Amino acid sequence: MTDAVGSIDTPDAQDEVPESKKKPRRGGKRAKKGPLKRLALFYRQIIAELRKVVWPTRNQLTTYATVVIVFVVIMIAMVTVIDYGLDQAAKYVFG
Repeated sequence: MTDAVGSIDTPDAQDEVPESKKKPRRGGKRAKKGPLKRLALFYRQIIAELRKVVWPTRNQLTTYATVVIVFVVIMIAMVTVIDYGLDQAAKYVFG
């Protein structure tokens, strides 16, 4: 079976760069910095990203917290009712 024309598996001869003309790869900017400088950069980036966040107001936060608490209470009630029903069904079936 023949390969398709322009297959990425076998590059054309004119596209290849001889090994002697390739530049050696360097580690980039990260390789030149020490671990403490990289750590400081990491924390600066965290702070920069946190400044982009749109924080909710106190009223929004109260509303969101109330919605979550109400949802959790409803889910607890549903699971309790289902658990009680299955318990009664198991007692009825298995005596």
